[in-house]
Amino acid sequence: MLLRTGGGALLVDCGTTTGSGLNDLGIDRSEIDAIVVTHFHADHFGGIPLLMLAALYEDERRKPLRIAGPPGVEERVRGLAAAMGYDMRDRHWTFAFDFAELPAGRELEIGPARVRAFETRHQPDSKPHGLVIRSGSERIAYSGDTGWFDALPREVGAADLFVCECTYHSHDFEYHLNHGALVERREAFDCGRIVLTHLGAEMTDRRGRCAFDTADDGLSLKI
Repeated sequence: MLLRTGGGALLVDCGTTTGSGLNDLGIDRSEIDAIVVTHFHADHFGGIPLLMLAALYEDERRKPLRIAGPPGVEERVRGLAAAMGYDMRDRHWTFAFDFAELPAGRELEIGPARVRAFETRHQPDSKPHGLVIRSGSERIAYSGDTGWFDALPREVGAADLFVCECTYHSHDFEYHLNHGALVERREAFDCGRIVLTHLGAEMTDRRGRCAFDTADDGLSLKI
């Protein structure tokens, strides 16, 4: 997700296909002021090293970049880059970048927004978090990857938009949500619009026949 505000743009997660996705949508990497990561699975943070290399060699970027995420974010990104053969220590960077840790319960200014993290129910080794992002009076909540946990509606609060993972339609798996669980618990949420993302095959086949809107590449929403 790319959140555009009057003060800049924040990229929320950066998976292994994010770079090609930005290219397909005609979005300039230089627009991105900061990246915030929900957890350390490849489809959520695996694209950062390649995006940074493209910013360096293709864009000749000059403006700073901030990368925030769960505790250990710097070590994870640097380790991933080295494992891919692109050690970040071996090159002259034309732009400054820094890393900021965003543990559960903490709120930080990340690029153009204030971001608060909360714990979610996903594989513990991935350090899973959801996010509440505030820009001016608008608030967007994002579940990251998670199974159901009773505090989720409270963490989302009165967000204007809740982008919620929904991998399955009815299959029950403790680390991902399904459509049935969200329908059953809709009244527990005090938020505005709910848009589903991270759709597996069960949900992709049911686009347009769900109780909620579903996201897709290129979808543009205004809050």
